[in-house]
Amino acid sequence: MATKNAAVQPSAVYQLKVTLGNIRPPIWRRVLVADTTTLPKLHDILQVVMGWENCHLHSFLIRGVEYGEPLIDSYLTLRDERRFRLSDLALDAKSKFRYTYDFGDDWQHDIVVEAILPPQPGQVLPVCLKGKRAAPPEDIGGPWGYQALLEAKDNPRHPEYENFRELLEIFDAEAFDMEAINRQLKLLR
Repeated sequence: MATKNAAVQPSAVYQLKVTLGNIRPPIWRRVLVADTTTLPKLHDILQVVMGWENCHLHSFLIRGVEYGEPLIDSYLTLRDERRFRLSDLALDAKSKFRYTYDFGDDWQHDIVVEAILPPQPGQVLPVCLKGKRAAPPEDIGGPWGYQALLEAKDNPRHPEYENFRELLEIFDAEAFDMEAINRQLKLLR
């Protein structure tokens, strides 16, 4: 079990592929994280790599067990994520789990442990290795709202065009800036 502020050297590095569910074409990221990463820290990493704003609740579903932030008035039954590191969860290469962000929009991220690697001397973690496309804007209405945004982009007659007009001027669905993501990840170390 994880203890707060413990500086533990990793014994392994997890290569994770994170894919946002119910979206076509896919939006995904490939990241390296230490096995000592706590679930709250993994949440922070996922917020950065996906471009979310950390405005909503989240949970992890790993091997049939749901982990998240303990809330006094919640209807959710979650194990306290603060007590677990990735190394505590018996993950192996090819393990899959789910990260849900924003229970209203229901952004479900499928996470695959692509590989478990030995740590390298001087290796800086976490780091984003690759990815495709921008994550949808916050509070867009989930996959269905995002699809409507994409459909309205090139169709001024779309019923939602006026609602999305300002957002369409600034949002680029194809944008992915790995250097900016890695600069933000450095702030989490």
